[in-house]
Amino acid sequence: MASRRDRRPRGLPGAPPRYGDWSLPKGKLEPGEHPLLAAVREVAEETDVQGVPQVRLPSVSYRSEGRPKVVDYWSVRAVADGGFQAGTEVDEVRWLPVAAALELVSYVHDAEVLHAFAALPPVTGTVALVRHAHAGARGTWSGPDTARPLDATGRSQARTLARLVAAIRPARLVSASPRRCVQTLGPLAELLDLPIEVDRDLDEPEPGQQQVERALAAAARLTVLAGAGGPVAVCSQGKVIPPALERLTGGTDDFTTAKGGGWLLAFTADGLLPPDRLL
Repeated sequence: MASRRDRRPRGLPGAPPRYGDWSLPKGKLEPGEHPLLAAVREVAEETDVQGVPQVRLPSVSYRSEGRPKVVDYWSVRAVADGGFQAGTEVDEVRWLPVAAALELVSYVHDAEVLHAFAALPPVTGTVALVRHAHAGARGTWSGPDTARPLDATGRSQARTLARLVAAIRPARLVSASPRRCVQTLGPLAELLDLPIEVDRDLDEPEPGQQQVERALAAAARLTVLAGAGGPVAVCSQGKVIPPALERLTGGTDDFTTAKGGGWLLAFTADGLLPPDRLL
């Protein structure tokens, strides 16, 4: 999708052209806004298209009016169209094949993003994989560790995750069995009015169980969930997520995941694309 910017400053009919260019939708972050949420918001504001993020594209850097700018991009799947009105954010919107868009866009950096998008294989499934939020220290909890609940920090992190993960519009919520994992998805479940499914394949290894065994089980489960139709939000644990992602990517990247952090995973027919760290 390309959009033509308003040709004149607001409220000054007859003013000389100010933009008059064709570019990809983009905009500025609001205070405290996550870049992924800003991308979804800006696409909606400029084009009236509701989009679901799938894959992070290369960021671009350039100078505008002498100042450096960095723009993050994602490919998104359009799920709804609210009806474009010219003269609000932009003058005109066009849906185009990549080749035609490359001929139309006014800036080299937009062409670079389009080339990266064209090189992507079709996405077959999307998973938001998060680690449970903060639940205090094990030594301060007298009950079974699986029953340890989120603390105040964790509950705040869970609310932040809910707003972010809701952007992919998950159709299912799946959690490891510990209470803190289920509670991490609680605000998202309330927001989307979805049940939370518990899956022990996402739990940390049990006593006597090899970590590689659990990593294989978790990786296989994520692959199945991604192929089940519709985006999925999954909450697991710190000893599960890194080795599972290593298995899925075949790489040795640092997949250490902070409590309350997570990843956007895009699956294709050939496997998992490079994971996008969300928090």
